[in-house]
Amino acid sequence: MHSDFTMKLLYLSGFNKLRLFNGKAKGYAEFINAKKRVPAYADFLDSQEFSYPSFNGLVPNLSEIPLMDKVNYIKKYKLEERCLNGKIPNKNVVIDESSGSSGTATNWARGRYERQVNAKMIAFGMRSLFGDSPVFIINAFALGAWATGVNITMSCVKFAKIKSTGPDKIKIAHTINDFGKNHQYIIMGYPPFLKSLVDEVNIDWRELDVSFILGGESMAEEMRDYLIKKGIKKIYSSLGASDLELNLAAENDFTISLRRLLRSNELLRKRILNYDGAMPMVFQYNPADFLIDVRENGELVFTICRSGYISPKINYNIYDKGHVLQYQELLAICKELNIDEGQLIKSKTDLPILFHYGRADMTVSFYGANISPVDIQEVIYSLPKLVETVHSFHIQTLEDEQGDKGLVIALETNERKGALDANVPELQQAFFNNLANINQDFREARKMLSSVNQIQIVFYAFAEGPFSDADIRIKAKYVD
Repeated sequence: MHSDFTMKLLYLSGFNKLRLFNGKAKGYAEFINAKKRVPAYADFLDSQEFSYPSFNGLVPNLSEIPLMDKVNYIKKYKLEERCLNGKIPNKNVVIDESSGSSGTATNWARGRYERQVNAKMIAFGMRSLFGDSPVFIINAFALGAWATGVNITMSCVKFAKIKSTGPDKIKIAHTINDFGKNHQYIIMGYPPFLKSLVDEVNIDWRELDVSFILGGESMAEEMRDYLIKKGIKKIYSSLGASDLELNLAAENDFTISLRRLLRSNELLRKRILNYDGAMPMVFQYNPADFLIDVRENGELVFTICRSGYISPKINYNIYDKGHVLQYQELLAICKELNIDEGQLIKSKTDLPILFHYGRADMTVSFYGANISPVDIQEVIYSLPKLVETVHSFHIQTLEDEQGDKGLVIALETNERKGALDANVPELQQAFFNNLANINQDFREARKMLSSVNQIQIVFYAFAEGPFSDADIRIKAKYVD
């Protein structure tokens, strides 16, 4: 991992079976290491009355190892107990915390080795996406103790100019105006913030070379279309988790072309996607570094296979929903459906493809229909009036005195917009018609409603109503 050449060898096509076997072998080694050296994990296994997984020939059956998560492992044991030898090293350790968007913020410890490996992977990935030309990175993720702020800055400083502004539109605008047009800018941040940056800052983005790296939550493909029309050159998303690693999987030109093909080709969509609703994010990942076990309920369980992490994670459930497709399987499906491979940008590697639908516990149930934030985001981007107006949204279900359920979508107008200039009843009808087109279950649920008033959109001025306590530094909370 000392050069791009040796890094590229890790991703050569034709070796994915070897990468998968390597990942399972390394995952088993991490299990043995954690069982011997991590007090919390040894106690956790004892409490589950588990000793060792069985083998299928030379391959360990890692799915037999008990699942760990925030409740049964992270919150049960102190941070020191979850580290090797029951202590946090005295130096070369960064303590950061998750945003707390799903509850109380949690502390995580990252040692020097894992930060070095992650930094090299980020540098290699950036060169693969943007080439070898110098880049000026603006880190618009939340600064302070959050993982994306501290670790992203430290990871990027070795290969780029970087300014960490945090989510501050005025500072970002001043930075671009001060340094001028002769830079290749890459701005990193949460999708809603970067959209509001484009909408609300007085900059002609078409005159600049600005690209976005998005993280923290999913985005609709229509958001990419919208931002590109505004002048943003390239837009890529990354999948990370404070619990595990900052960069577990990533978009590239191939995965974006696949997602766009899925959007336009219903046959391929029906053949590949496992769940109804909005389009999942599409990533590639390295199974030699991160094993992903897809459970029967669609939850993704991760094992970090890299050695040297001071707080190992084996079969860790972050309660995200998705599934995995091998690259060769995709090509076979395209051939079966007579889809010209030329419609896809050729992948540089045969790494497996991860379809990521978001958090399994971040949906609202309404008459049996599971409605996710990504569904609502896709509806907003299907209606030009809302795209230009809406800053954020919130999904809520209510129940009246008669026991009838209601679905309320609260929409927050952006900071620079005044009162909405639109026919709200007409916009409401279009909104729920489009939601019905996206989400088949909602289409059926709507037939059971006794009154059209059971489904509503409600507009709020910026930072009012359910948005009054929103914190721009952390991920938006779309569902209570």
